[in-house]
Amino acid sequence: MTTTTRNLTGRHVAMIFVSAFTVIISVNLFLAYSAISTFPGLEVRNSYVASQKFDVDRAAQTALGWSVLAEARGGEVHLSITDAERQPVEVAALEATLGRATHVRDDQTPVFVFDGTRYVAPAALAPGNWNLRMVALADDGTEFRQRVILHVPKGSP
Repeated sequence: MTTTTRNLTGRHVAMIFVSAFTVIISVNLFLAYSAISTFPGLEVRNSYVASQKFDVDRAAQTALGWSVLAEARGGEVHLSITDAERQPVEVAALEATLGRATHVRDDQTPVFVFDGTRYVAPAALAPGNWNLRMVALADDGTEFRQRVILHVPKGSP
């Protein structure tokens, strides 16, 4: 039986080096592409302009004394808006976007209907964390903006 030994040459080391960095760079490029292609976008077009009225808007919203709670039950989203006395609030207008925090692929625009105590909308939600980005309009014209975290446990219908 004959054994041949191979020497590790500079050419072999260079090929190992180039191969390892090719893999590393390829993975980094793939991850960068994935991050950019799933980014949902900007919250506001001009953050400076938005910051100029932030404190005024926050004070008006806080003065309403509203609390918000969202739950997922049986293929529906229940959104409770209550005042400082824990009484249900029926708003003048309600717009909402329901989606994941990391991408816009699953975004939905639920149509909420007030049932006398809360707002209800049909929604097909997979398990995990969801964000409900809502804008409610009070009777006096005050905008109430809030992002409500909604957790759908595994095994939920």
